[in-house]
Amino acid sequence: MDLLVGILLGVTLTYVGFTFFYKKNNEQKTEKQSVVLMEKIKSVCKLISVEGDFAEIYHFENTKYHFLNIITSKKKAILLINAKAHIGYDLSQIKLEADNKKKEIILTHFPEPKILTVETDVKYYDKADGFFNKFDAADLTGLNKEAKSFIVEKIPKSGLIDSAKKEALDTILMIEQLLETTGWKLNYSQLVLPKVETKIIN
Repeated sequence: MDLLVGILLGVTLTYVGFTFFYKKNNEQKTEKQSVVLMEKIKSVCKLISVEGDFAEIYHFENTKYHFLNIITSKKKAILLINAKAHIGYDLSQIKLEADNKKKEIILTHFPEPKILTVETDVKYYDKADGFFNKFDAADLTGLNKEAKSFIVEKIPKSGLIDSAKKEALDTILMIEQLLETTGWKLNYSQLVLPKVETKIIN
C-alpha cells in the first residue's frame, strides 16, 4: 500500500513538475518571440512610401563692394536643379507593446511622414564671375547646399507629405500581414493616424 501511494505521489509530482517546466519554458519562448518580432518590425527602419521629382530654376547673385564701397563686383549664376525626394516613415520611431498571452502586438504610436532623402543634380548656366568677385570651390559647395534647401522648402507645398499620410494605413496593414505569418496579431484599435490636410478650392 505504501509502495502504491509512493508511486502515485511520484507520478503526480513528476507531472506537476513537467507541466510547470513546460509552461514556464513556453512563456519564455513566447516572450522572446514577441521581442524578436518587435525588433524585426523596427529593423525595417525607413520605409519609402512616396517619391517626387522636381525641376526648378534657382537664381544666384552676390555683390561685393570694394574701395570704400565705390566699386562693386558681382558674380551670378542660374542653377537648373533636378531633384528626387523620398517621403516616408521612420519605423524605428513606432511604439509597440506585446501581449504574450494573446500573442498580440499592440501598436500605440505611428510616426508622422518625413523627408527621408533628397537627391539633387545641379547644372549651372550663365555663370559669370565679377572682376573682384569670382566663384571658388567653397561657393559651388555652398550653392549645392542651397539648391537642396531650396527643394526641401518646396516639398510641403507639393502635396507629397499628404500623399504619404494617406498610405499610413497601407504600411500598418503590411506590418499586420508580417505578423500573421508568424501566428501573431496586430492591434492598432487605439492608434490615431496622421491627419491628412484637405484643401478647399474656392
